[in-house]
Amino acid sequence: MAAGSVWPFAALVPPDALAQPASANSGFVPDLIVELRAKRDTLRIWPGPTTRVWRYDGRVVAGDPSALSFVANGYAPILRVRRGQKIRINFINELSEPTIIHWHGLTVPAALDGHPRDAIGTGRRYVYEFEVRNRAGTYWFHAHPDGRTGAQVYYGQAGFLLVSDEEEAFGLPKGEHDMPLMIQDRRVDADNQFVYLAQRAGGMMGRGMMGGGMSGMMERMMGFLGDRILVNGQPDYVLPVATRAYRLRLLNGSNSRIYKFARRDGVPLTVIGTDGGLLGQPLKRPYVTLAPAERVDLWIDFAGQPVGTDIALDSLPFDGDAAMGGMMGGLTLPMGAHFPIMKFRVARREQAHDQLPPKFKPLPPIRAQDAINATQPRTFGITMGMMTWGINGRRFQMDGVTSSETVRAGTTEIWEFRNDESMMLMAHAMHVHNVQFRVLDRSVAADLAAARATLSGGYVDEGWKDTVLVMPGERVRVLMHFGSYTGLFLYHCHMLEHEDTGLMRNYLIRT
Repeated sequence: MAAGSVWPFAALVPPDALAQPASANSGFVPDLIVELRAKRDTLRIWPGPTTRVWRYDGRVVAGDPSALSFVANGYAPILRVRRGQKIRINFINELSEPTIIHWHGLTVPAALDGHPRDAIGTGRRYVYEFEVRNRAGTYWFHAHPDGRTGAQVYYGQAGFLLVSDEEEAFGLPKGEHDMPLMIQDRRVDADNQFVYLAQRAGGMMGRGMMGGGMSGMMERMMGFLGDRILVNGQPDYVLPVATRAYRLRLLNGSNSRIYKFARRDGVPLTVIGTDGGLLGQPLKRPYVTLAPAERVDLWIDFAGQPVGTDIALDSLPFDGDAAMGGMMGGLTLPMGAHFPIMKFRVARREQAHDQLPPKFKPLPPIRAQDAINATQPRTFGITMGMMTWGINGRRFQMDGVTSSETVRAGTTEIWEFRNDESMMLMAHAMHVHNVQFRVLDRSVAADLAAARATLSGGYVDEGWKDTVLVMPGERVRVLMHFGSYTGLFLYHCHMLEHEDTGLMRNYLIRT
């Protein structure tokens, strides 16, 4: 078959591998059974009218009842699991349109990864059964239907998935001192309702929200930005803390916004983990850059702070024109603006003797020579044509995959993402399903180096990653290993409007 030709996936995989699991497997013995429902609801976020949302609700059916909790009166779930644990999740769709859940960052079989081909209709059930193979870390889950991921995540279809294991026996903060924080930007009307893509009145829950004429079209192409910041579903978020150390798990849950997190008092941030778990040792950064879907774990110690002290976390300014292609003027909160995120308020004294570990478990060395294509990496250029995004000139096809997107199980490869070939240079957050990778290196075009430098001091490339920011003019090489799971998986931009308008492709893992 000629290079670059399209292979129909159904011809490569037995038909039974495509079946949607609607009932439990009697041969699978789970340690934890959870029921999750995608449902319409209303929540009180601002004073006045309640806000309509689409959120995940659920309960523990069997196993540890503390495995599932919620932030902000149900705004988002937190699912806590252990490495090696066997999980069954009964997912029920109560929305008015198809949906499916993607377990972002986890290594799971293809049929359980949340591919849009597996989206289920209203009233349907999807049963996930898998063993947690990932190391401890801050993962998450979210909706992943074709063309509707941006809308469904925006209206509330997202939650945390926190994995623990023996690697984390370093005396790190636990319980209430281990805080997952989901940061999102939203646009709100006078009635406290979320507004998305210049929607028409009454268009929130239907395909009509994709309207809005030229303004809506540009937002779909450029990426949607809100003008209100929510942390765990709350505006003007203030976290009461004690005089001791905390672990903060920051998730950029926004559709398209890049954040440049920093303390307002100028104290450097201490980074202890990235997308795929703990680093080999803590790192100091003056600020931390997070693209959509990226996560970072911070250590922050409030010991010695007087009760009543406020410590602010901001997003610092950067060259937003470069990130957005210089075409999104007139926004209340444009990309690259300086704005507050949240505050930590020292509310009580607590005796503790927290010590930041000087080292964690060493990460394996990054060995480019282990790649079977070390001298000729696969290249994936971000392209645009006829007002649709693509990769190497191809947009998303539900079952389409090319020979250049086919890899073999058990091998290690180098992939290079190139963001210097499109007629519209914008930042992109490239995510690969079913793997955690290591960043090998970056390069940038000379004429765009200055704009990139307004963010690059906050890159944290030292750990395991599943999503990487690729700025305009930048090329990023990553090293990834494909495990034993075979089948069709996705790679795409996690700026969700980009994904929904074509910047997503399949890749196939074969034996």
